[in-house]
Amino acid sequence: MELSTILAFAVSGVLVGTLVGATGVGGGSLMTPILVLLFGVNPATAVGTDLLFAAATKSFGTVLHGLNRSVSWKVLGRLSLGSLPAAAATLWALRFVDPQASAVLITRALGVALLITSTAIVAQPFFQKLTARRRPSTAVEESFVEARNAQAIEAELARAEEECESRPGAAWRTVLLGTVLGGLVTLTSVGAGALGVVVLVALYPKVRGVRVVGTDIAHAVPLTLLAGLGHATLGGVDFPMLGALLCGSLPGVFLGTQLAFRVPERVLKQGLAAILFVVGSKFVF
Repeated sequence: MELSTILAFAVSGVLVGTLVGATGVGGGSLMTPILVLLFGVNPATAVGTDLLFAAATKSFGTVLHGLNRSVSWKVLGRLSLGSLPAAAATLWALRFVDPQASAVLITRALGVALLITSTAIVAQPFFQKLTARRRPSTAVEESFVEARNAQAIEAELARAEEECESRPGAAWRTVLLGTVLGGLVTLTSVGAGALGVVVLVALYPKVRGVRVVGTDIAHAVPLTLLAGLGHATLGGVDFPMLGALLCGSLPGVFLGTQLAFRVPERVLKQGLAAILFVVGSKFVF
């Protein structure tokens, strides 16, 4: 691989890492289209490489969220119960698809996934406002006022979240969400971020946003790792390209985190949604 190519991949890593650090979404949604449209990478190789790229970058985020206790391991287990078998089944099915037909299938599926993701990004604030009205009951809110220390408030929040996560029907709906994400992410590398967060907010309205995001990030690690390694066995991972992308993404995430404090999140996410919609339309039509 030439030095200029390595630098170009590293710059792409910086770009995507910056957007991920600033908005929390956009990794798979942007990296795969960039590799396909700008670098002419085979769609299957772009998806496989991006999956391992996501597994590596999100592992660090999972550690941070785990240390801050902002991961629901119960919800993570439910998601994985659906997503990992779905990922394995999708990888098995891809073995019997002609490479040329597989490229067309992945391209079309990628376009649809990008359109869905762009819609999910736009809809996310609406869901947050809607579910804000379904937070803990007035009695719980009054207990917050009466609480004299942060530990009491934290205990009330944890109890409300535990009740929400244990509601009847929440388990099988979460497994179903994991199944959909498993197939979608394995086929396109898109969907684990924005789409997963939007649906989790709807399923668990009383769970704090940071815990939803932390759980979504943690779930993406085993899913993208399994899917990425599966694509590697199919010859769908370019490891030198992966290394160059990772070299750029780490400083990019840092830059994006700083940018998030200077540019309104709403502006960043709306811009990202517009880009994904345009790119998705190009893949579909």
